[in-house]
Amino acid sequence: MPMPEMYPVSSSNVAAVGFDATSQIVYVQFLNGSTYAYKGVPEHEFENLRTASSVGSYLNRNFKNVYPYERV
Repeated sequence: MPMPEMYPVSSSNVAAVGFDATSQIVYVQFLNGSTYAYKGVPEHEFENLRTASSVGSYLNRNFKNVYPYERV
């Protein structure tokens, strides 16, 4: 499955984030090169992540134990 457009973010941990609205999957690309897909994420939650003052903290607080994810 091709990844959606990725938006670079300013973070000490995260390089870029992307959202597939059709499947409601958020893709998070880390600076270490790994990419994870978070499933069943509403679009407003992706926008919150993309525009968070701290993307890494927002990800930890609002995604990690909320949405199922896998490394892609």
